[in-house]
Amino acid sequence: MAMDMFEQFAKGNLAVGARTRSIAAIPWSEHREFSGVFLKNVVTAEQTGGLFTCHLVRIAPNGKIGLHAHPASIELHEVVSGSGVCVTGNAEIPYAPGSVTVLARNAPHEVRAGETGLCFFAKFVAVTA
Repeated sequence: MAMDMFEQFAKGNLAVGARTRSIAAIPWSEHREFSGVFLKNVVTAEQTGGLFTCHLVRIAPNGKIGLHAHPASIELHEVVSGSGVCVTGNAEIPYAPGSVTVLARNAPHEVRAGETGLCFFAKFVAVTA
């Protein structure tokens, strides 16, 4: 059921102002650094003047997004399906449908998928100060 919901988002519509775009028309792309990680770049920096981005993220079973940080943005994860864990410098946060995590600017973190994989939204808000 939860995977169906993730697929509904992946095939839904994006409204930006008065314009609407099919999310299904946005291609999935493999992450340039982490194999088994796929992104659908729903809202791009170009659309928001560099202030906000939103991505659907799909991690293969037992795959991971390795340790990294975002020096210029706050990151929000909203888990839709699957399971896994987000590892930060001081916590191991279980990921399951309904989990929401806020990661501070420049906070090192890693996301590991469980045996069924992991699907979530990753949203980035630029920090200008």
